[in-house]
Amino acid sequence: MITLCTLLKRYAEKYGSLLTLEGSEERNPVLTEISSDSRKIAPVGLFCCIRGENVNGHDFAPSALDRGAAVLLTDHILPLDVPQIVSGNVRRDMGRLADILYGEPSAKLLLLAATGTNGKSTTVWMLRYLLESLGIRTGLFGTILYSDGAHEREADRTTPESWEIQRELAAMVENGCGACVMEASSHGLILDRLEGCRFDGAVFTNLSEEHLDYHGTIEEYFQAKTRLFSSLMKPRWHGAANGDDSWGSRIRSLYPENILSFGLDADSLDIRGEEVTLSIAGSEFCLVTSPKERKIPLFLPLPGRFNVYNALGALVLLGFFFPDRKKELADSMKFMVQVPGRLEKYFFSNGVTVIIDFAHTPTALRNVLGELRTMCSGKLVSLFGHGGERFEPNRPALGRIAASLADRVIITMDNPRREAPQKIAGQILEGVRSEGKPVDVRVILDRKIAVRTALDEAQSGDVVVLSGKGPEKYIVIGEEKIPYSDRGEVLSWAQDTGVTEI
Repeated sequence: MITLCTLLKRYAEKYGSLLTLEGSEERNPVLTEISSDSRKIAPVGLFCCIRGENVNGHDFAPSALDRGAAVLLTDHILPLDVPQIVSGNVRRDMGRLADILYGEPSAKLLLLAATGTNGKSTTVWMLRYLLESLGIRTGLFGTILYSDGAHEREADRTTPESWEIQRELAAMVENGCGACVMEASSHGLILDRLEGCRFDGAVFTNLSEEHLDYHGTIEEYFQAKTRLFSSLMKPRWHGAANGDDSWGSRIRSLYPENILSFGLDADSLDIRGEEVTLSIAGSEFCLVTSPKERKIPLFLPLPGRFNVYNALGALVLLGFFFPDRKKELADSMKFMVQVPGRLEKYFFSNGVTVIIDFAHTPTALRNVLGELRTMCSGKLVSLFGHGGERFEPNRPALGRIAASLADRVIITMDNPRREAPQKIAGQILEGVRSEGKPVDVRVILDRKIAVRTALDEAQSGDVVVLSGKGPEKYIVIGEEKIPYSDRGEVLSWAQDTGVTEI
């Protein structure tokens, strides 16, 4: 809790005189909370009037006052008898004020992030796992879940609103966390949801075409990602960037004093992985930190070359902060837990392997199918769809990739939202056919039926890949979230058919 006057004084000390206080200046309430959701505002709270795509938070100011809000953060003076902080950038200042109100929690934590297109969730899970293997309780924000170090809950978006982040960071400090790891999405960066945070370091995984319906061009998408490094770091920060990715190399060149590159192939890498052996059970490789140091061998029980990259990114970043414990960190990798919906693997008694993965971009699907193609002794079955109201050129691209790598393709539904599922499937099917390769392809829009069909037809040695939804527990049709999960359907099928997991 903090008084309004103290809050504004501390803001001015950190950022300058960017805010003005209007109306009822004699009032100096002790503020308890900050929120942009009028339904959740606490008594004597600070309500932030955000202009969103569909609604204008200024319209909900009277409702927030009825629920006990004592102060407004707004971009213009409203005809209401209440102290009003007027800002030229409400989103930015919401995060900054929340940081101060909750005691500047990011300054009390080792705060690390992962950004990029693919691999963020797995890298963040690896970072948390490794930190906790060192005895450091670690909070998490990501696509899969949020954790304050004491409680976990399902995530509703990759990057929450800034006031939610600051509130949860404060809870992490209260719960004894020494660190927090989070996914830094491009939307979260552009919308200032990470404002108020100051990071000790970050991993840049890779960049490929995604969210271009929002950003317009891949250059703008890249610029959104760079905001993490240019605006949100502590003075002496460190980073790790994938040097085998051209965008990662570019980030490295922008911050040569802060960032080390990692990878498997490029000649100019700072730290590399060598002697890589891949199997569906996991990956073996050696970590080479310099020509003068001994190679560190390690086993990662997660399959896929891209998971080697994720592990390298996590290990390189933590190497900055724990330079004397690199071998301990590498050894801990052999006990790495499976990441929900990220190459989540199930081996069944009938010889069929099922992989559940969030891959929903062409690059991610190519990575998953390309890796599994080399590990599959039978047929490779690819089942997927594409989200409605998302980047449409990805749909035929997904179809072409699946046709080029899989023996059987089943096109189904994946959160069509307000688009017709038949239209989305048709665009994917065009891509499959354009590849010009004979492939068994079917459209089964009902995802439950599609999954069961794929599993019923699979034979010993086959690998069935269910991609696009990962750990999600719903399908979005129109405005409705219908309960569903790939994992749940797979386990239900196994129970119904008497097939056991091994």
